[in-house]
Amino acid sequence: MHPYLSAALGGTLIGLASWLLLAGLGRVAGISGITCSALRETDRSTWWRWAFLLGLILGGALFAQWLPAPELPARAPLLIVAAGLLVGFGSVRGSGCTSGHGVCGLGRRSLRSLVAVLTFMASAFVTVFLTGGLQ
Repeated sequence: MHPYLSAALGGTLIGLASWLLLAGLGRVAGISGITCSALRETDRSTWWRWAFLLGLILGGALFAQWLPAPELPARAPLLIVAAGLLVGFGSVRGSGCTSGHGVCGLGRRSLRSLVAVLTFMASAFVTVFLTGGLQ
């Protein structure tokens, strides 16, 4: 599959999933907020959060079996874990994550989300420039 086609298809599926969650349950698809709420709350209102998170994990695992995965350098898993922890910390400090602000917030024309996304992107550009990416 051509990279542009797979990117367009992936973006379409993310947009559709976030729209279905908003239209169906009135909830924003911010992954960090969904995860934190699922772990903190114990009542029956969390069923949709667990279903959403399970769908993310199983969907990723399923497509990883069907589609070829890129080769990663040996140090990549350690960097990915460290990056994930930093993103998680940042999403708590910044009152939202890239999915909540970038996908849902921009779609709702939120100025706060626009500022957050510009900050995320600037930080990512600087990080890649300073570290050289995963090379």
